[in-house]
Amino acid sequence: MSYSVGQVAELAGVTVRTLHHYGQIGLLEPQDRTSAGYRRYSEDDLDRLRHILFYRELGFSLDDIATILADRTAGTGAHLRRQRELLADRIGRLQAMVAAVDKELEAHTMGIQLTPEEKFEIFGPNYSADYETEAEQRWGDTDAWKQSQERTSKLSKQQWIEIKEAGDDLNRRLAAAMTGGAAPDSVEAMDLAEEHRASIATFYDCGYAMHRGLGDMYLADERFTRTYEDVAPGLARWLRDAIHANADRHEA
Repeated sequence: MSYSVGQVAELAGVTVRTLHHYGQIGLLEPQDRTSAGYRRYSEDDLDRLRHILFYRELGFSLDDIATILADRTAGTGAHLRRQRELLADRIGRLQAMVAAVDKELEAHTMGIQLTPEEKFEIFGPNYSADYETEAEQRWGDTDAWKQSQERTSKLSKQQWIEIKEAGDDLNRRLAAAMTGGAAPDSVEAMDLAEEHRASIATFYDCGYAMHRGLGDMYLADERFTRTYEDVAPGLARWLRDAIHANADRHEA
């Protein structure tokens, strides 16, 4: 079975001009032609095009792709294994970046008064001031925001480091309780939820109604959800339920 250049362009989501360019530079030149001289692409040509587009998506130059595909010892299986390795590496790096950004976003909702250099040192290379801007736009007119700005302005770099370490430790203990089988409404879970609420007081006064709202946000905003899901799958919902159970316990 063979395909016209128009059919291939539609199948692959590229332009006819792109296919012509690949042919002109010898990257993808179908051997089959119609009697009128028009290109006809075979299924092998489509496989080669798929590899070309994959490597392009990963940022390889056309010259590099030509070199890769010229390796006569690498069949389709070898290319697929290589592509899987490249994808796994990219996924790992992106997941690490997402986790760092999510932690930054949660921290910025509370206000951070550090120099850019200190923020990079404490929170990692994926720190972005854009998240502080978003936090201020969302909560800048609230009392909690004003409190957080006032309180965090007095924190030293060492105190920020200790706050981050304490937060990471609490997240580990939350995950351990959940994976250990503790129900969200168990005393253990509710005590941890109360500790979670108390930790927020470093930044602003957090009553039980506000704590419920934060718990709900951990599920409503996927960025916060991922922060806890990266610690342990299911932790975001478990923590939200523990927060509600703890609020019920104290408001009863």
